[in-house]
Amino acid sequence: MAIEYTWTIGNLEYNNDSDQGVVIAHWRCTGVDGDYNATAYSTQSFTPDPSADGYVAYADLTEAMVIGWVQNAVDQAAVEEAIANKIEADKNPATLSGMPWSE
Repeated sequence: MAIEYTWTIGNLEYNNDSDQGVVIAHWRCTGVDGDYNATAYSTQSFTPDPSADGYVAYADLTEAMVIGWVQNAVDQAAVEEAIANKIEADKNPATLSGMPWSE
């Protein structure tokens, strides 16, 4: 089964002015492979420029839009690879515990 990745935005921090430019996005990426899952959580800083072409007003932002910003700013492949490695480690742990006389 292939890992399914879901990116979400947990919160936005924005300037307390008329432009309300986003300065920090709190993001999470979760990978699910059957009964196994792993998550990466972090923040990404931005420097808003209301005079730039394509600037989107705070009220018009969508989660998909901000996820796109985050994915462009971080190494998306590395984030998803780290999650895949965590899932693989859960599936095949390096050590186990128990006592042979009590199994």
